[in-house]
Formats: sequence, C-alpha cells, structure tokens
Amino acid sequence: MSALSSDLRQRTSQNTHGNENTDKQTTGPSIQTSASDTDEDDLPVKPSKPMANQTQSSDVLDNALKDLSPRWRNWMIRGIFTWVMILGFAVLIYFGPLALVLVTFALQIKCFHEIITIGYIVYRSYDLPWFRTLSWYFLFASNFFFFGESMIGYFGVLLARTDFLRPFVTYHRFISFSLYTAGLVGFVCSLVKKHYLKQFTLFGWTHVTLLLVVTQSHFIVQNVLEGLVWVLVPVSMIICNDIMAYMFGFFFGRTPLIKLSPKKTWEGFIGGAFSTIIFGIILSYCLIQYDYFVCPVSYDESKESLSMECERSHVFLVSQYALPETIRAFFKLLGIQKTTVSIYPFVLHSIAMSIFASVIGPFGGFFASGFKRAFKIKDFGDTIPGHGGIMDRFDCQFLMATFVHVYYSSFIKVLNPQNIVQTVMMLKPEQQLQVFMMLRDKLTQRGLLDNTTASI
Repeated sequence: MSALSSDLRQRTSQNTHGNENTDKQTTGPSIQTSASDTDEDDLPVKPSKPMANQTQSSDVLDNALKDLSPRWRNWMIRGIFTWVMILGFAVLIYFGPLALVLVTFALQIKCFHEIITIGYIVYRSYDLPWFRTLSWYFLFASNFFFFGESMIGYFGVLLARTDFLRPFVTYHRFISFSLYTAGLVGFVCSLVKKHYLKQFTLFGWTHVTLLLVVTQSHFIVQNVLEGLVWVLVPVSMIICNDIMAYMFGFFFGRTPLIKLSPKKTWEGFIGGAFSTIIFGIILSYCLIQYDYFVCPVSYDESKESLSMECERSHVFLVSQYALPETIRAFFKLLGIQKTTVSIYPFVLHSIAMSIFASVIGPFGGFFASGFKRAFKIKDFGDTIPGHGGIMDRFDCQFLMATFVHVYYSSFIKVLNPQNIVQTVMMLKPEQQLQVFMMLRDKLTQRGLLDNTTASI
C-alpha cells in the first residue's frame, strides 16, 4: 500500500493548492488492473517503471516476458495468475466449507483494509489516530454479529455445549449491540472541534465500507453453509464471464460498451454472457451429481461431528416439465412425440444466475471503476500481479453473492428440519419436552398422528 499512500497524498496535496484538473493527472499505484477493469488507456499517464513494492514473482515474469509488447505481456501475467487463483480456489473446495468460511473472513479483512486506507489518506486522517482504531473496532463488532449469527444458526447446539461459549450463544445479539454502542460512545468522545466534518465523513466512509464488505461477505458464508454448490457455481460464473468477456474483447472487441470503462466492448459483453450461460449449465449438471456439493453443513449429534450428508432438496432431484406449445408443434413437424422434459430444477436456476452474472454482475466492476476514477487511482492495491488488489477481484463477486442469497431465500429455501431440531435442542430440557408435547397434540389434531401412537 506504500505506493497507493504516496500517490493519494500527492493528489490530496495538489487539490489543497487548487490543482483540480482531475482529467489530466498522473495515474495511481498499479501498472495493470483486473480483467474486469481493463481500462488503463483511459488514464493519461502510465508508470514507466515497476513499482517499488511489486511482488518478486511479478518481477520475474516481467523479465521473462520483456520481449513481448506491453499488451501481450499484461495478457500473459494476468493469465498465469488467473490460473493460480483458480487452482487455489479448487484446493479450498477440497478442504471443505469451513476452509471457505475462514478464507472469506480473511479476504474480507483485506478488502476492508484496502478501502479504508484510501479514506484515511484522501481525508488526511493521519492526525486522528483514535479514529483509525475505531474503524477496526467497528469491523470487529460487525463481524461478531454477522458471523456469530451464521455460526449459531448452524452450529448452535455444538457451541452451547462449551461452557466458555454458551453465554455468547445465549446473549449474542445483546453483546453485539453493546459492542456497537461502545464504539459509538468512543467515537463521540474522540471528536475534536477543528476536525468535526472530517471525522463524521470518515465515520460514514467506515460504515459504507462495512455495508459493502462485511454484509456481503456474510451472504457468502450463508451460501457456503447452505451447500457448496451455492457458492461454487456463482463464483465460477463470475470468473468465466470475466475471462471470456476479456478474451472476446481482446480479440474481437470493436464497439465501446460504457464510457466508465473504455476497454469494455459489446463484443466482449455478449460473448462473455453466452459463454457463461453454457458454462453454468454444464458445471451445474456436473456438480449436483455429488452430495458433497449439494448438502448443507450440519452437526450430526449421533456422530458428534460436522456432516455433509442429507436428504436431497427437490431442487437437486430430476423433475418433469411440460414443454411449451410452440416447441411441441416444432417436434411434431420432426415426427417427435414429446410433451415433457426431465431436468434438474437447479440447472434452470443456474440459467437465472448466469444471466445475472453476465448482465448485472459486471456493474459491480463498473461501480469499482467509478470509485477508483473518483480518487484517480488505478487499483485498490497490488496484492495480485496483473490483477491489482483483492477488492479488484471481488467487486463483482460480492454483488453476485448477495443476489444468490436473495434468490435462494426468495424462491428456493424451505425450512430445514435439521436447523429446527438444533434450535429446539438449545432450549432447556423442560422447554424441549413442552415443544414435543405441543407438536404431538397439533399432529394428532390434524390426523397425522393417531391416538395410539401419540400416547406412547
């Protein structure tokens, strides 16, 4: 972040002295952007030398590819590290959902760091040390609430068995509220008369960052715990769309798509969308053949361990669908008497997800592009050679994760009996018996349980 810091301080100083011709200033810290933001020509000046904090691996690649033109050298570096990230993601899938949750948490912290650092420098907050501490405190408080909600919802029984964790499970929301209130009090006590406006601006900056990063990473965790397929398919769709849009744009792009990202073309946009839909259908069909990908994470009390075994949801079972009349008529002309088709419902849902990933998903990248243009920086960081910072890679992923969570909750999710049982088991023994007797009486009244069975 040293290059980012010096660049932003320089720009802040220029703005202070009235040099506000933002369209002609030197660009930010990184040489290249991610595949979703390949618009370096829109920035007037490119750095002529590698940045001082560029990674050693990138330096080696630069030397190895020095005979290539800058365009092809960037293409090669970006391609190599794209495959490195894909392989790393595959390893995470192998280690299972908890590994994905931990990595999501780590990436979220890095994204928060990249965004909040820009705010510190732009608003020259280096003379407000307490506010920097408070920003990280609010990150901790928000994570305690969101991640705690997820863990309690899925593993509440297991956590409640530990004497140390039981109070946190029982009073989680009250503790979360108390933590946030303490942060609010700390912020008010840290206010300095001559910095009121700056402090409240940074307070808003911090909370918007929390909304964009922490809340959406919480949705990723929720998707992971509902079944790996709900995170693996959407993430792969964004990656596919990103790569194929770049490839189609690189080789065939002629027509500009949006002024915010001049390198984006209609050819890349349409080619990426078509490729993503086909890819999504194939990937979905392959993954749902395995329980490992479709079963939610749960705690098996009989085995006293985490389980990824389940009775499959209807979404992952073959269903019969009536063909539209137009298609039936077409089949009749071909001498085919077919009125229904058998298909997995999830494959149909994957088409909806792939359309969102192709049409709306890129706007997460456009939003990030606009943000970077506003502060005249090239990337959020230089963590990944050829791609920029972590946030440069996750701008579209966060938006996609939110869509999948909302889509799943609205159209697919049903009450999970396992979660209901876990909630009941967290009650006191007498309350558990009360729930049992109430349920028995209701089932008997509805005729689902005969009196003989109910009396046992």
